[in-house]
Amino acid sequence: MKYVGAHVSAAGGVENAPLNAAKIGAKAFALFIKNQRQWLAKPLSDENITAFKDNMAECGIAPEHVLPHDSYLINLGHPEKAALEKSRRAFVDEMQRCRQLGLPLLNFHPGSHLKKISEDQSLALVAESINLALDECEGVTAVIENTAGQGSNLGYKFEHLADIIAQVKDKSRVGVCIDTCHTFTAGYDLRSTADCENTFAEFDRLVGFQYLRGMHLNGSKAVFASRVDRHHSLEQGELGLDVFRFIMNDTRFDDIPMVLETIDNSIWPEEIELLYSLEQQPR
Repeated sequence: MKYVGAHVSAAGGVENAPLNAAKIGAKAFALFIKNQRQWLAKPLSDENITAFKDNMAECGIAPEHVLPHDSYLINLGHPEKAALEKSRRAFVDEMQRCRQLGLPLLNFHPGSHLKKISEDQSLALVAESINLALDECEGVTAVIENTAGQGSNLGYKFEHLADIIAQVKDKSRVGVCIDTCHTFTAGYDLRSTADCENTFAEFDRLVGFQYLRGMHLNGSKAVFASRVDRHHSLEQGELGLDVFRFIMNDTRFDDIPMVLETIDNSIWPEEIELLYSLEQQPR
């Protein structure tokens, strides 16, 4: 079964996110569990936590279909010691917040080498950061998102994801989130059924579908292999609908949160309906 939703607002308290998801007909959702552009946030209160769990139950959304996203400030592959330690502390705090809310996943961008160390050195720091965080917080899986590869960002190659996973000690608590826009602009074509078959076969060969824990379903404003991260609505831009038809009819994408981050949130209900309408259509 497919679980589709969107990255919804948690303004006014995390407990509002499930309600916002339900309003758009979502069966899954993503949220920021603290302000994504600030290092510090006040602790979650008992009231926040209880209300979040109550609203999840009321809306009929299971915790495993929620894909929280960490702060954009965090860089687990940072080449400078002080900045790396600050990122690691912030990441552990986010994992602990997920645990408080009963959420088993935390999605994050792997990091950036900032052109100060090699990709391999920075990837090793990311893996070390994950190991440290998993040691400090039980019950939450670290979910690495692939990137478009802008600037010095890691994670735009499937090999990067595989390299990180290979260095994580507890492989039962590491996973991957694939973003369709990022995948396409990183140089993995998704414009036809044949392209999808080839790209996801490559993903399976290098990483493995057993590590797939979530999807971000986005169109792309940027052209193929441009390494530019600019999302678009599903029916606009460079991608087309074949990739979404492929995903919605492939059982390898069952039972994971599939989250829209498309640019016009006013049409998210229609985009969710569109995705479900693609089920059972020929690929």
